[in-house]
Amino acid sequence: MARAGIVITGATATGKTALSMEVARRLGGEIVSMDSRQVYRGMDIGTAKVSPEERAEIPHHGLDIVDPDQRYSAGRFARNTRESVAEIRARGHVPILVGGTGFFLKALTEPMFSEPAMPEGPREELKRYLKTLDFDRQLRWLEALDPVTAAKLAGEGGRQRVSRAIEVSVLTGKPFSWWQSVSPPTEEPLEFMVFVLELPRERLFDRINRRVLEMIGAGLVEEVRALVQAGYDQDDPGMNATGYIELLGYLRGESSIEKAIDAIQRATRRYARRQETWFRHQLPADTIRLDATEPLEDLANTVTANWNREVDSADRN
Repeated sequence: MARAGIVITGATATGKTALSMEVARRLGGEIVSMDSRQVYRGMDIGTAKVSPEERAEIPHHGLDIVDPDQRYSAGRFARNTRESVAEIRARGHVPILVGGTGFFLKALTEPMFSEPAMPEGPREELKRYLKTLDFDRQLRWLEALDPVTAAKLAGEGGRQRVSRAIEVSVLTGKPFSWWQSVSPPTEEPLEFMVFVLELPRERLFDRINRRVLEMIGAGLVEEVRALVQAGYDQDDPGMNATGYIELLGYLRGESSIEKAIDAIQRATRRYARRQETWFRHQLPADTIRLDATEPLEDLANTVTANWNREVDSADRN
């Protein structure tokens, strides 16, 4: 199967954006966001969205698609991204998927199945109950119901995906992973050349702590305040993102700004640990692992050399 494009992934704060921009410049690429939070309009600083200047230089896809009170599923991501990849390739450019939401990548390489029918009344009741549980408690419940799916979702931090897996398992009587194994996928799988950026834990945590402070300095509090003034709150899908949910508490007077910043840093470090675990076990076997402490120039050389070698090989065949 011919590779559909390049994937640059890794835990938060490993340098994915800078590397993707440099690779896009060299290869004539267009970037597709593979981040479950960058789809939300008005959530720019806290999701580390690329600047307008960067978007003007390199075409970007998958940003600012829905409002914070709307859901955005992995299935919708897969449909949108398949269209973007086809259009980019038709222009003779290289699709470069960039982000740390590994489950979005799985939705392309292991396409979703058609969801089984479930009784609407009990499902709504279960959804209401699941909203009262934090992510870790939901994940422990899913581990008891379906350890296979729980292991796949542990690095994602996405309540919506974990909740859906619980709903399917509870209301159908069979684990979510069983339905995946017996239900035909809705699309053909896509194959990518995958690169994952890795950092020693201490350096990663230092980057995370500094980046949170940079976001605060760049106006994250004001960004969250503007979203609240626009009518969004903690029950909206976008607003439970790390950095937003903690600052909602600060804006309500429930904590100091120092405590809110500390909470954001701690939550981001936990998320990064889960991402690292996921990337160790869920990425394709031929994934190329990159040392993110190396200079950007060297990392870009590695990515472009591997891609060009594969393209040359395909041309010869």
